[in-house]
Amino acid sequence: MLAEPGLATAALAERAGVTAATCWRRIERLRATGVLRGEEAVIDWRKLGWEVEVSLRFSLDKTNPRAFDEFLEAARGVPEVLEIQTFLGRTDVRLNLIARDMLHYQDIYRHQILTLPHIADTDALMLVSTIKDSAGVAL
Repeated sequence: MLAEPGLATAALAERAGVTAATCWRRIERLRATGVLRGEEAVIDWRKLGWEVEVSLRFSLDKTNPRAFDEFLEAARGVPEVLEIQTFLGRTDVRLNLIARDMLHYQDIYRHQILTLPHIADTDALMLVSTIKDSAGVAL
């Protein structure tokens, strides 16, 4: 079944074979327990003129005990960064960022990314196409 977050409670209840009141109580319980963390708009950045998406992977200089905290704090301040993730392994941090075009990306990279603290190594992956983009799994 496809996810339909805009589906009315009554329609969802009918599909689930329960009353609307029961369905509403179950949804509220999922919200209260943190299973449902919210509803969100999914923005097509390309339609708004943001044509470039890059995933930047960083290894940090771990000789400084504050390297992670200082890097993450500074990265949060880059408006074009949409996502920040930390990892165990060769890559410590991944930033996903968008830019209007390659010239804009070059400016962001030179003046905001390369100035982030404690970078030991970096690698960039330029998005060519998205084949699957789903946050859900079948339950």
